[in-house]
Amino acid sequence: MPILSRDALVEHLLRSRIAGDVATPRENNLDHYRKLANGDRHYWLGLELGDRWADEQDVLAVMAERCGVVDDPAHRAGQDTIDPELTVDALDRMAARLKEAAAGRQRVLFATGHPGALIDAHGRVAAALRAQGCDIVRIPGGLTADEGYVVQFADVAVFERGASLWHTHSPEPMNAILDGLALLGEAAPDLVVADHGWAGRAAQRGIDSVGYADCNDPALFCAEAEGTMKVTVPLDDHVVDPRFYEPMTAYLLNAAGLLG
Repeated sequence: MPILSRDALVEHLLRSRIAGDVATPRENNLDHYRKLANGDRHYWLGLELGDRWADEQDVLAVMAERCGVVDDPAHRAGQDTIDPELTVDALDRMAARLKEAAAGRQRVLFATGHPGALIDAHGRVAAALRAQGCDIVRIPGGLTADEGYVVQFADVAVFERGASLWHTHSPEPMNAILDGLALLGEAAPDLVVADHGWAGRAAQRGIDSVGYADCNDPALFCAEAEGTMKVTVPLDDHVVDPRFYEPMTAYLLNAAGLLG
């Protein structure tokens, strides 16, 4: 795949609605910001936010700054946005951390709560780091969480229940992996590349964590603002065709020096 320039990638993000006028409505965003501020742990994505984000206006402010949602508190319904320039800025920051992992041949774990959208994006990065000599974590067998199983496809950990891969925000699958590695005497990852509660819980447990988050998932952006998450990339995390993420992934790999 040809590597897009920054400007061309911004255009692609807008056209595919990975950024720009995204599908997630303003009402849903504000509802999630309110629930995070009210202490609903489902929306904390494995992080321990305490009372530091108890004002939903503070959550909105950080989302406007780091994700690009409309910053007007009076905008209560209708269209909301992700700034594609912020998406590319975050991809560049993620690329720098991936380059560091490759240079140090670090131990890296990949995981996703959006297997229907992001598993290929994560898998491509895992393959590129493996080719550079990184130790891509192979999770222990037989792990369970949330009445299902934690399994791995193409080097990416996912949650499975009832013979299907599930969309999940839960941090428990990441707990299962990290606890399982420790039980076997294996080293924890140096870096986690993930999303949702997989990324948040890894960061909360002191592991360098970089990942993707939608405009209705504010916790990872709050954590990046506090320095707990290393990088949070704003994007719509489930667009209509997962192939739309391919130019973004190619840009990321190229910026990290992981192509060729």
